[in-house]
Amino acid sequence: MLDDLDRALIHALHIDGRASFTQLADVLEVSPQTVSRRYDRLREHAALRVVGLPDPRLTGQEQWLLRLTVAPETALDLAHALVRRPDTSWVYLTGGGTEIVAVLQTPLGTAHGHSLLLHELPPSIGLTAVSAHHLLHTYLGWRTPWRMSANALTPRQQRRLGGARTTGRGESPAADRYRQVRLTPADHALMDALRRDGRTSVGDLAATTGWSPATVSRRLENLGEEGVIFFDVELDPTLLGGNTKVLLWMAVAPAHLDEVATTLARHGELALVAHTTGPTNLVAHALCQDTAALYHYLTHGLGAVKAIRTLETAPVLRTLKAVGTIASAPQPPRHG
Repeated sequence: MLDDLDRALIHALHIDGRASFTQLADVLEVSPQTVSRRYDRLREHAALRVVGLPDPRLTGQEQWLLRLTVAPETALDLAHALVRRPDTSWVYLTGGGTEIVAVLQTPLGTAHGHSLLLHELPPSIGLTAVSAHHLLHTYLGWRTPWRMSANALTPRQQRRLGGARTTGRGESPAADRYRQVRLTPADHALMDALRRDGRTSVGDLAATTGWSPATVSRRLENLGEEGVIFFDVELDPTLLGGNTKVLLWMAVAPAHLDEVATTLARHGELALVAHTTGPTNLVAHALCQDTAALYHYLTHGLGAVKAIRTLETAPVLRTLKAVGTIASAPQPPRHG
């Protein structure tokens, strides 16, 4: 179980994933050695990882949410094939174990980029249905953490770490929406290393990119200020009360979509709210204590939002991949 210090450390890493143990200790009012021990324990027992992620809009990428229905005997084979791809994240086994949901990232403007992936899958995989939903706008998730993982620090502590994380619409300002940043091969090497471990030391990043440590530090600062890269925290949500995980597929009239999505983004039970293409134009990820809590949320939380016309629930049976790379991949030394 997590105690108050664990929760405070997780919240602090959401705000500044690369803060040193000394900085974290100063804010949490404990010793750096205590922070180091807690961090190591969370990595081992809570599957905690800090990951550096590029903003797809600013780096010339777009995201697709794929729903793949497959025969039960081949579902895990397909899921693991998707997990191994570097362009996928959030690979879930849902429903009765015959549906896989995954996020695919493709170059911006690639026509039917998701179909290219399907053509690469072996015919023996036994796909019976496919739907692809373009992720158009994220209201909650991505840069904004689930509230249960970022609710432990006081406002003063948050300010000392650089300010509270954004809790608004999850999008860059409108003026930045179509801006793209040109990245060099060294930038891509830097981001690949940070996606494996966002706390990789500056020295190891310098060895990876061929830059000097000072150049790495300046580039990290510039990419962060431009919004090109941000740091997220992965961990087992069951330790924070998210024992029951469900994907919610909703249909909302376009005139009410922004209002409904903004309302849902304030719900503590949700870790993701996003607008997509398709007959269900709003998707959410609910994390509840148990099925009774889920029932209460569906009937009283979502039930109070009258503009939701249809609702489909898909229980998440297994999470095979999150936003970072495969968990079993070799991890670079962590940043102290």
